Amino acid sequence: MSAQTHTASKILELIRQDRLTEGAHLSAQKLADRLRLSRSPVNDALGLLERHGIVVRKPNRGYFLQLDHEVLARTCADLAPPAADDVVTQSYFRLADELLRGALPMQCSEALLRARYALTQAQTQALLARVAQEGWAQRRPGYGWEFSSMMTTPDSLLQSYRLRLALEPAALLEPTYRIDKAVLARCRAAERHLLDGGIDSDSADQLHERGVRFHESLVEASGNPFFIDTIKRVNRVRRLLSYRSMQDRSRYRQHCEQHLEILDLLERERNEEASQALARHLRSTLDNLARIRGILTT
Repeated sequence: MSAQTHTASKILELIRQDRLTEGAHLSAQKLADRLRLSRSPVNDALGLLERHGIVVRKPNRGYFLQLDHEVLARTCADLAPPAADDVVTQSYFRLADELLRGALPMQCSEALLRARYALTQAQTQALLARVAQEGWAQRRPGYGWEFSSMMTTPDSLLQSYRLRLALEPAALLEPTYRIDKAVLARCRAAERHLLDGGIDSDSADQLHERGVRFHESLVEASGNPFFIDTIKRVNRVRRLLSYRSMQDRSRYRQHCEQHLEILDLLERERNEEASQALARHLRSTLDNLARIRGILTT
C-alpha cells in the first residue's frame, strides 16, 4: 500500500500541475512515462484513486478524472496517505541525510535499516523500493543492499550539471525539435505557482519534481531518444544532493524567471536564443551550487 499511495500522490500532483478538468482522460501509459514507472504500479495507483472517488474507470476506455483540479486541491487533505506512508517518507529523508554525512554504511541489510528507523518489515520494503526506483540503491547478490557512491559528494552534483550544460542546450537545436503548446502552458503554470508562494511552501519532493519536469519537457521536445534517456538517467541519480541543496531556496525566484524567459523564446520559435538562455541558466545554477558547497557537505 505504501508504494501504491506514493505513486497515487505523484499522479495527483501531475493533475494539479496540468490543471486538468473533470472528464479528462488519464492515460496509464503517459502517466507511466512521466513518472518513469511501468504501467503496473500506475494502474494500481489509479485503482486506489478510483476507490477514493477521484477517477472512474470506463470499460475499454481507461480512467477519467471525476474531480476538477481546483476541487481536488481543496479536498487533498482528505486524501493524504496513511500514517505509515508518513513514516516511510520521514525515514527516506533521514536515510538520505545520513548517507550524505557518511553516517550510514554503503552496504547494509534490511534488518539494520528496520531497526535503525524503527520500521515494520512492510515499511522497510517500501523505503527500499523507493530508493531503488530512484536509482541510488540496489540489492546485492545474495544478501543486503548497496547504495550508489555516485551522488554522495558535492563534486558529483556539480559534475551532473556540467553534463546537463553540454546536452540540454544542444537538445533545443535539434532539427526535429517541436514543443507542444499544452506543454508550454503546463510549464508556465508550474513556474507561476512557485512565484506565488510555492517556493516556500512546496516540499523538497515537489520542488525537485517541478524542476525535473521543466527540464525533461524541454529535452523531450527534441524527439532525440539519446538526449532524453541520458537526461532522465542523470535526474534519477542526482536527487540526494538536490534535496540537500534545497535548504537554501533563495535562488529559486531567479530560476523561475529564467525558466519563463526560456519558455517565451521557445513559444516564438527562437530556439537559438532559447538554447543560449538555457545555457546561462545552468551556468548560474552551477555558480549558486558552488556558493552553497557548505550545505552540501554538512
